[in-house]
Amino acid sequence: MRNLSRREFLAQSALAGAGLAFPISTWAQAKGANEDIRVAVVGFNGRGQDHISEFRKIKGVRVAALCDCDQAVLDRGAKLFADQKQKVELYRDIRKLLENKDIDAISIATPNHWHSLAGIWGCQAGKDVYVEKPVSHSPWEGRKLVEAARKYNRIVQTGTQSRSDHGLREAIQWIRDGNIGKIQVARGLCYKRRPSIGKVKGPQPIPATVDYDLWCGPGPKLPLRREHLHYDWHWVWPTGNGDIGNQGVHQMDIIRWAAGKNTLSPRVMSVGGRLGYDDDGETPNTQMVVHDYGVLLLIFEVRGLPEKAGTETMDRYKGQSIGQVIECEGGYLAGESAFDKEGKLIKKFSGEENHFENFIKAVRSRNVKELNADILEGHLSSALCHTGNISYRIGSERAPEEILEEIKGNPAGVETFERMKAHLLANKVDLEKSQLTLGAFLEMDPETEEFKDNEAANALLTRKYRKPYIVPSSV
Repeated sequence: MRNLSRREFLAQSALAGAGLAFPISTWAQAKGANEDIRVAVVGFNGRGQDHISEFRKIKGVRVAALCDCDQAVLDRGAKLFADQKQKVELYRDIRKLLENKDIDAISIATPNHWHSLAGIWGCQAGKDVYVEKPVSHSPWEGRKLVEAARKYNRIVQTGTQSRSDHGLREAIQWIRDGNIGKIQVARGLCYKRRPSIGKVKGPQPIPATVDYDLWCGPGPKLPLRREHLHYDWHWVWPTGNGDIGNQGVHQMDIIRWAAGKNTLSPRVMSVGGRLGYDDDGETPNTQMVVHDYGVLLLIFEVRGLPEKAGTETMDRYKGQSIGQVIECEGGYLAGESAFDKEGKLIKKFSGEENHFENFIKAVRSRNVKELNADILEGHLSSALCHTGNISYRIGSERAPEEILEEIKGNPAGVETFERMKAHLLANKVDLEKSQLTLGAFLEMDPETEEFKDNEAANALLTRKYRKPYIVPSSV
């Protein structure tokens, strides 16, 4: 990644500071057992509604504020609390919210491009942070959020709630203890139906209730070129990361956890495409990503098309459609059940903890080690999704036989690609006419989290931020 000149560094730092309307603070103090933790939920048109519901269930926690740049969403939130005769403060601008010294923690469920900056600002304002997955829109800004959490001594939890699944924790430890041999391939699966988002003929009107400048935030402020502003932002690169960075980051986190890998992969490549329809989406609806750690592989698969044309049911791999399969020498773990090589059930695991309660527990104790999904875990798993997408984005369309020739040295990759081809054929996709993209084969230095000898790939590790919504080089 290009190093900033001293002038650029100072300019970015100054602009980042100018965007904050609150004093930077490193103050941290454990709340007493009888004191309420006052939480503000930021962004609640979708997943944020669950944040509100979950925090309101926890004894000693009060949802004290709501923040959303869509006034219609904010009004719905206000009505929810008013109907129950409960007080809640309302904000459209997160910077104004963070000036409120009575708020102890913020819970972020905005679109992806806001996650890291909102989290960094929260840490700088002395708030603890719960941030939805992916914790970043790009690898570089995710690392900056980790740095902010450590610098300001904040409790920052990632919204990968499988980390609080004690059955899964037990299953992963059982696998890592070698009960069915060494792990060979850890697979994440996101076979989740994603139909066309439609195709518009030109820029669309922004909903009158939305502050579009705030909505765009650190991303580019571009004309809206899709039918729906909300949710479909997942499928365009300026704001989303496709399904590998949406649903898929949960499974990516689990397979990295199972593999015991605490760095980004030294090698990564991707194959995929947006096939089966022509719409305004940019991210692939069919994708495979191979992370090569040398001794084992992490392989991730995305399928947004159904099992076959004319149906809405989804494919399954060893019983899983959205889940993980950890393949070992003597069997495999599928979901939370272990099987031998013939598919006979060996053992089942169960038990879980509330992920939001785990966050509050750590907020009270000020002990980061009590978090089930510390921000560093969230950064690494999110960044694995991003590096797979980077490979895809700088790739080129190729015929199936050319792709097979390029990946023939990787038997697990070939097997995955052959199943991808069969899946697309079942959906009547002609791969000679609608070709897949063979992504770049990238090598990374896991220490610096930069690619080796590939300027195009390194350019996508971050983005050009829009004033004043700048993720600072020095947090």
